[in-house]
Amino acid sequence: MDETKKTPSRFPPLFWLVVVFEFVERGSYYGMMSILSVYLTEQLLFSKGQVGVIKSTIQPLLYFLPIVAGALADRFGYRRTLLVAFSLMGTGYFLTSQSTGYAAVFLSLVVMGLGAGTFKPVISGTIARCTDESNSTLGFGIFYWSINLGAFLVPLFLVPYLKSHVGGHAVMLAAAIGTSSLILPTLFLYREPPRLAQAKANQAGLLVTLMNAFEIIYSPFAMLYHKAFGTKARTPLPAETVSRYRDHLRFLLLIFIYAGFWVLYFQMFDSVLWYVRAYVDASSLNRAVNAGLSRLGLAASWKFDVEHVTVINAGTIILLQILVSSIVKRFRALPTMIVGIGLGTVGMAILSISTGIWVFLLGIFIFSIGEMTAHPKFISYVGQTAPRTKVALYMGYLFLYGVIGSSIGGILGAKLYVLFVDEMKAPRTLWLIFSGIGLATMLGLGLYNRFLPPKVAAEHG
Repeated sequence: MDETKKTPSRFPPLFWLVVVFEFVERGSYYGMMSILSVYLTEQLLFSKGQVGVIKSTIQPLLYFLPIVAGALADRFGYRRTLLVAFSLMGTGYFLTSQSTGYAAVFLSLVVMGLGAGTFKPVISGTIARCTDESNSTLGFGIFYWSINLGAFLVPLFLVPYLKSHVGGHAVMLAAAIGTSSLILPTLFLYREPPRLAQAKANQAGLLVTLMNAFEIIYSPFAMLYHKAFGTKARTPLPAETVSRYRDHLRFLLLIFIYAGFWVLYFQMFDSVLWYVRAYVDASSLNRAVNAGLSRLGLAASWKFDVEHVTVINAGTIILLQILVSSIVKRFRALPTMIVGIGLGTVGMAILSISTGIWVFLLGIFIFSIGEMTAHPKFISYVGQTAPRTKVALYMGYLFLYGVIGSSIGGILGAKLYVLFVDEMKAPRTLWLIFSGIGLATMLGLGLYNRFLPPKVAAEHG
C-alpha cells in the first residue's frame, strides 16, 4: 500500500511536550548564537581568530556528544538524560553570562555544549518513537518548525530588548533561566516512550553500552581489516556482521557528504554577521519598517541588526515549513536533499551580487527554503530506518554532520573572512567560495545516490 494514501496517525501528548522543550531550548541557544560572535569581538574584544577557535570547538562538541548521549539514553532512559542535559545547559549559560576572560568563556560554553549535546538525541529520539511511517515527515516538520519558532521569536523580541536595556550578557542569563526551567516539566510530565520501556529487558552494562556506542565509527575499519587479513583470522566476521558494518560505512559516508552543506549554514553565525556589520546598508529597510510602524501608530525606531539574520532564517521556515514538508513527503529522500542543497547554494551565491539589504534578504530567504527542504527529510529518513531499539543512538550519529560542518566552518569561515573581506576587501569572493562548497556537496550526494544508496527495505519519507 502506498504510504501517501495511509491515514496519518495522531500524535500522542508526549510528542507535543517535547516540541515545547525544543522550542524553549532552541530559543535559548539561538538567542545566544544570534549575537555571540559580535558580542565576543566587540564587547569582550576577542579576535575573529579566537572566536573561530571557540566556535570550531564548542559546536563540534555539541554535535559529537549525541553519539554517546544517545547510547546512554537508550540504556538508562530518556527522562534521566534530559534532567542531566537541562542542568548542564542552565549552568553553562549562567557561567557564560558572568565570564569575561577568554578561558572562562571557553569553559563555560563547553559546559553549555555538553548539555545541549546530551539533549539533542533524546528529543529527536522521542519524536522518532512517537511517529510512524504515516506521519513521520509531518512530525519532523513540526519538530523543525518548533526549532525555528524559538529561533525567530527570541532574537526578534527578547534579544534586542535585553541588549539595549541590560547588555549582551543578559541574553545568556535569559538562556540559563529558560533551559533550567525545563527541569520541572521533565520531572512531573515527561514519560519514557513506550517502545523504549519495552526494550529495557535486554540491555547491556555501562561499559558495553559505551563500546556499542562507537560501533558505527570503528566498524568500517574492522571490516577493512578483516577483508585484508581475513584469511589469517581464526574467527572471521560472520556474514551478518559484515553486512551491518557495510551499512554503517554507507551511513557515515552519507553524513560526511551532507556535512558540506552545513559548512555553509554555520556561516550564518560567524562570517555573515561580521559581513552585515561591515558592509550591508540596511537604511532602506529601516525606513520601510518604521514607516509601516508609524502607519499603525507605533513607535518608529526599529533598526536591522545582526540578530535579525537568525530571525529571517527562522521566520521563513516558520511560514513555509509545513507546506514544504507536505510537498516533499511524496519524494525520495536523497533527490529531495540535493534539491534543497541546490537552493541553499543559490542563496549563498546571491550574497555575492550586491551589499544591498534587499539582495541580502533574498539570499538568506532562498537559503532558508533550501534548508527546510533538505534537513527535515534527512532527519526523518534516519529516524525511520534506524533499528527500533537503537533509535537514540542512530539519531545521535545523525548529528555528525554538525561536527564536521561546524569544525570546518568555524575556522574556515574566520580565516577566509579575514583574508578576503578584512584584508582584500572582496566579500564577493568569499560567498562564491562557499557556493562552490555547496555545488561539491550536491555532486557528492548525486554520486552517492547513483552508486551507494543505503541498503534499506523501503524509502521512508
